[in-house]
Amino acid sequence: MNYERPAIHRTIFAVDVEGYGDQRRTTPDRLAMREGLYRALGRAFDDAGVPWAACRSDDCGDGVFVLAPPQIPKGLFVEFLPNALAVALHRHNLTHHAGARIRLRMALHAGEVAYDDHGVTAPAINHAFRLLDAAPLKKALKTSPGVLGLITSAWFFEEVVRHSDGLDPTTFRPVPVAVKETRTTGWIALPDRPYPANTSLLGDVTALDDYRTWRRFRRHAQVLADREGPA
Repeated sequence: MNYERPAIHRTIFAVDVEGYGDQRRTTPDRLAMREGLYRALGRAFDDAGVPWAACRSDDCGDGVFVLAPPQIPKGLFVEFLPNALAVALHRHNLTHHAGARIRLRMALHAGEVAYDDHGVTAPAINHAFRLLDAAPLKKALKTSPGVLGLITSAWFFEEVVRHSDGLDPTTFRPVPVAVKETRTTGWIALPDRPYPANTSLLGDVTALDDYRTWRRFRRHAQVLADREGPA
């Protein structure tokens, strides 16, 4: 067995079905939920521009765990995928009875992942699953009329969400996460029933606005350069 394969950076995506083990659900209910979950994920990844075939996915029984290669922009996972997934879940729920309807918790993180002959391992993967199991996320989804609760790691929020101009980071809420050995902060959003914007939670909003202005000018300059073509 090879223990010396280099770790590789991956975006880490995980989802878990709320109340999957509820005793009122039957085996046919769970089979319908699993089929619906994979259909919703396939449609959402496609709609978000994330190629499912390029990612590694693992079944978790009541959820799915996905590793995406670094060439896929992380912004897609938070700017487009959550809304696309919520839409796909609503479509599933409209055509199924209560026992087979799906509400999901979703976690996003990234880090170095090691591969061996049996699969993958990484502290970053453990961290993502601790976020997914966080009590504040479970409470947020339980009290929401929506179908999806999202939590990102502090790293993912600071590096991706905070600087994105494809979503509003002021609709995220910081929460304490205490699961097993993990003590950290996660950032929760409800994609289909968003929290009201609250700029006070982001600290230096001026710096954030300056960064977004710089990105807009950079994209504009690139468009002009593409139009002019080579000299």
